Amino acid sequence: MKLRAPAVPLITVDPYFSVWSAADKLTDCPTTHWTDRANASLEKGNNHRPNTINGTVSIDGTVYRFMGVGEAPAMEQVSLDIDALTTTYVFEAAGVNLNASFFTPLFPDDYERMTRPVSYLKLIAENTDGKEHTVTAKVSASEELCLDHKGQMPVTTELLTIGGKAAAKMGSVEQPVLAKKGDDIRIDWGYLYLCTDNGTAAVEETDGMTFITVEADLSKPALITFAYDDIASMVYFGKQLKSYWNRNGKTIETAIEEAYADYDELCKKADWFASDLTSRAEKAGGEKYADMLSLAFRQVMAAHKLVLDEEGQILYISKECFSNGCAATVDVSYPSIPMYLYYNPRLVMGMMRPIFRYAESEAWPFDFAPHDVGTYPLVNGQVYGDNALHMQMPVEECGNMLLMAAALLTCEKRPGLMMPHMDTLKTWAKYLLKYGADPGEQLCTDDFAGHLAHNCNLSLKAIMGLVGMWKICTMMGEDGSEYLDSAKEMAAVWAKNAANGDGSYRLAFDRPGTFSMKYNMIWDKVFGTGIFPDELKKSEFDSNFSHFNRYGMPLDNRSDYTKSDWLVWT
Repeated sequence: MKLRAPAVPLITVDPYFSVWSAADKLTDCPTTHWTDRANASLEKGNNHRPNTINGTVSIDGTVYRFMGVGEAPAMEQVSLDIDALTTTYVFEAAGVNLNASFFTPLFPDDYERMTRPVSYLKLIAENTDGKEHTVTAKVSASEELCLDHKGQMPVTTELLTIGGKAAAKMGSVEQPVLAKKGDDIRIDWGYLYLCTDNGTAAVEETDGMTFITVEADLSKPALITFAYDDIASMVYFGKQLKSYWNRNGKTIETAIEEAYADYDELCKKADWFASDLTSRAEKAGGEKYADMLSLAFRQVMAAHKLVLDEEGQILYISKECFSNGCAATVDVSYPSIPMYLYYNPRLVMGMMRPIFRYAESEAWPFDFAPHDVGTYPLVNGQVYGDNALHMQMPVEECGNMLLMAAALLTCEKRPGLMMPHMDTLKTWAKYLLKYGADPGEQLCTDDFAGHLAHNCNLSLKAIMGLVGMWKICTMMGEDGSEYLDSAKEMAAVWAKNAANGDGSYRLAFDRPGTFSMKYNMIWDKVFGTGIFPDELKKSEFDSNFSHFNRYGMPLDNRSDYTKSDWLVWT
């Protein structure tokens, strides 16, 4: 990968068990949690959220660093390679080459391995100077991985043996399981496990923190695992749910043993998966596009948690990061579905189930789709904006859900999935028929840009949402012509009222001379419906290039920031 990653994935299991390196070199800064926000103005001036993991090697008695910061000299980082599932560093010092490979088996079609909270670090040492060397490695994981922040509360530790392998365990003393929700928080219940197949384990106190450690003899390769048993993963409408991997009571010790047994097989599968993704992406959009998809894959996967509801059905819950910490957010699922439609459409249904359940309950007071179903990890109902009407995204979320349902049925070809929800879908379509042609002042998914009335791209969402309803009805054997006819009528009005007169189209109907990304129009191409004339689409998208800056097109004319998802869609 030639792309310089803004952060390098190391451990990517779920929103809480997610560790990254935010530096070009693994020895330049402490490893950090996903919620790290280096430029944020956070409390007490602390702008970082470290999940400190340190790594050193002893070469003939001299200690060098390969991960984290400290007093020992850093090994020279020779290379860094990132693919869809694996991050591999190569270091050199004192005649020794060290290969450190991080891998989490996030295969979307393999729920058992995908949800198993075990991530790997493979260490291989090789002599480069023709001499014999004595090489050992030490990896230390701090209390920060099982607390919201260091020193939050005391931790308890234990040394143990798992499947004949040395291991250490650490967790908070209080164990407040699923006791809080929020955005800028980390898990403070459950237990972290560190294990090696070739060495010993210990507990240390360093820099005012407790660490669990493993040491490995690198005369042969060492496989180190990081594992996290969260005990319970989610609250779903008042009931605690477990993840898929331990749905039947499997212990974390068994999961770790299985992870060691599976490693070689999973590495082969990961190599194939990453190579296949890269090859297909390069054919579709070139090398840079392939690099971007490879880097995005783990981030998207690790932003979700897969659990089972009371009926044994899959729930695939996302967590927003620095956006209220919302869970199961519709307008987060919407831009993520291309990846899941491609690799496993059933996960899209897992995203939609919580929305349907909430919207079809007495707790939801509106005739449009909700924005989310809670604040992670408490999925008990929307709290975004205290359910105030002016904080909702009615057109946005109705359109999103209709399009997600239509896309899912197109890929899955199982109309029965939507049978229980047809009344709800029709209610949302009715809302779009009434308000979608020229939306009033309301938020859309780009809510950080503020309220906007007469939003042309939001109107596109409504038009294409109605096309989605037509497709749903068609696949369900119903007559949905009224939705398609209405979409065509709205599209004709849109083409007239959004036009700038030079072949480009506006940000808002009442703002001539403005521009914005028209990413919602993509469904006219995907579904092949031809709601908008080809010449309209060509002139609009040709005009986009006049607005490009160094890193692409701004979201709209109001500022110079962009969004990578909408840029790709556009």
